[in-house]
Amino acid sequence: MNFHDTSSVPTQSGISQWPDTDALYPRFEALVKQPLRPIRRAAMTDVLNYFEQRCQGSARLAEQAKAVIPGGVQHNLAFNYPFPLAIKEARGAHMTDVDGNRYIDFLQAGGPTLLGSNHPVVLERVKGLLDECGPTTGLLHEYEVKLAELVCQVMPGVDMLRMMGSGTEAVMGAIRLARAYSGKKRVIKIGGGYHGWSDQMVYGMRLPKTGRMEAIGIPRGATAATQESLPNDLEAIRRKLKWNRLRGGTAAVIVEPFGPESGTRPVTRHFNAALRKLCDEFDTLLIFDEVVTGFRAGMGGAQGYFGVTPDLTVLGKCLTGGYPMAGAIGGRRDIMMMLVGGIGTTTKRAFVGGTLTANPLSCAAGYFALQEMQRTDAAFKAGQAGDRMRKGLEQIIERLGLPYVAYNMGSIVHLQTSGVMLLDTSSLLKLARVKNEAKERKHMMEEMGAAYTAHGVITLAGSRIYTSLADPDEVIDDALNRFEDVLKLV
Repeated sequence: MNFHDTSSVPTQSGISQWPDTDALYPRFEALVKQPLRPIRRAAMTDVLNYFEQRCQGSARLAEQAKAVIPGGVQHNLAFNYPFPLAIKEARGAHMTDVDGNRYIDFLQAGGPTLLGSNHPVVLERVKGLLDECGPTTGLLHEYEVKLAELVCQVMPGVDMLRMMGSGTEAVMGAIRLARAYSGKKRVIKIGGGYHGWSDQMVYGMRLPKTGRMEAIGIPRGATAATQESLPNDLEAIRRKLKWNRLRGGTAAVIVEPFGPESGTRPVTRHFNAALRKLCDEFDTLLIFDEVVTGFRAGMGGAQGYFGVTPDLTVLGKCLTGGYPMAGAIGGRRDIMMMLVGGIGTTTKRAFVGGTLTANPLSCAAGYFALQEMQRTDAAFKAGQAGDRMRKGLEQIIERLGLPYVAYNMGSIVHLQTSGVMLLDTSSLLKLARVKNEAKERKHMMEEMGAAYTAHGVITLAGSRIYTSLADPDEVIDDALNRFEDVLKLV
């Protein structure tokens, strides 16, 4: 079977137009150079009153959680200011908290629910699977084969697929595989990217050139072979590859193909193609981290959109449409054969595993979610919603004379107000200078997120908006009115 015959797959991209990075970066620079433009203090008091008066059930649960959960929070993407909301129901474009407050959901579980939350078609299929065999067996099930076949069909760089428990595990496995296949140890990541929380990847996270700043509790040896380079700086990457070649070479370059943090620092339109050429020149594997971009950019992922084929692809939460145990490593057949599993295997291999990996529940959820994405052309429609959101935000920002910056890559919409993720940390001296400023800007971002919530809109950390198939024009327009109400408080 030719798994890459995609003639029956919708071809409309999830991204109508790549943002003009030449225009964006000067605007980013202008944003962080001027004084903060936060919500007025009196207005912020009203925002906090919303939580105190309308979210008492969430407040009680948050206090209860603190006794048994560190900080009372499990999820790094949860918005926790002034306290985390406790959600009772999520369906389509909306969430309802335990106090009965309803919100437009642009968090979408951190990105994986491209169909919208709790999609009924997928839900019914999963219920049927649970009735039939339960969530896991530890043995082969038809849906793990069907899911793998479907991913191999739609993603250009995936000849074979090995499923994992999460995006973090998939990154760990992909790096181990790259090292085993190449016989080299060094890995270059594009600084500021988030590739999970494994010891070797808690390095240069969120802010480029910050190295081990977040690596508390991680021995130095764990990151000794991890390097980082600024996004879009191809010459710097070339220099590292040259230097590494003198010391045994580079196993892989790993990149979020939209740019660090889902395009918070967007790459230029041709960056990935140039990176592919560099990796070929230096006999280095190219790893695309498509944990977020897989299927949001279109069924072929970012690799399909850019027309750039990586050697290895990392998938995560996108793979199972919001259901748990979501992760996979995909890639070239000759490389992937080093992930052969099972007892009694004598082939030279890179060892990975997981008891609940490729369980029937997750594989069925993934298979039917991806089928539904194909059938509905979800990436294209969610991308249209993202375009409408971005255009509306730009008009509001211009009308109110604010320095904020809105842009999007299809269904991933960025709204930069405080610019904390855009600070210049390209040297240790610059990092030292902006440390205190970063705290102030982070708090402003928290306040903006709280204000959006108090006005009925849930975002990712107050700066990112994931649209979905469940966001027709009326939902987007409702949200834009709410965003405008918040931005008028500045």
